[in-house]
Amino acid sequence: MPTGVAIRDVREQLFEAAERILLRDGPSALTSRAVTTEAGCAKGVLHRHFADFDDFLAELVLDRAGRMAAQATALRGAAGTGTVVGNIADALTTIFRSVAVALVALITFRDELRARLRRTWPAGVPLLAEAVIMVADYLMAERDLGRVAPGADVGMLAPTLIGAGHLLFADRQASPPEPEAVRTMVSTVLSGVLPNPPASGGG
Repeated sequence: MPTGVAIRDVREQLFEAAERILLRDGPSALTSRAVTTEAGCAKGVLHRHFADFDDFLAELVLDRAGRMAAQATALRGAAGTGTVVGNIADALTTIFRSVAVALVALITFRDELRARLRRTWPAGVPLLAEAVIMVADYLMAERDLGRVAPGADVGMLAPTLIGAGHLLFADRQASPPEPEAVRTMVSTVLSGVLPNPPASGGG
């Protein structure tokens, strides 16, 4: 009987294999056989650790959503440093250059996976929902520090930023957007709630 440590190692090995397939070939190529082949495991290994393939995929999505907690802590800790636009642009780039975009496509692609996820995640799409909370918490912190306007509706701004960021990165076949394009998008969304820069020149 494998130990708990061994089980965790096998789970992560299978998760990483699934991510590589998603990033390389897209959701249509993701099957249990493809995952075990990619991971270099026997065909039955996946089904010894998960009830079925959709259970495996649901666990993968929830595991990766849970990992965003560390990034949320880092972004919240950046409040008051750097620039608001730069901090959010960097956070969005980190999120969407990961496997997040491919996992969102997978959730959209598989009806049964969406049904499984609703049992533990009744509202929103995992990963995107966590990203919205992360950005909203950061904007509230910056609002408290006076670097975002007091009346800023962070509940509207956060999903707008995540939605726009997802669209920028969503084309799996294209090169990722340039950093300046991400900053421009963030600056545009936040244009009404950031302090105006000091005017230059004479008066």
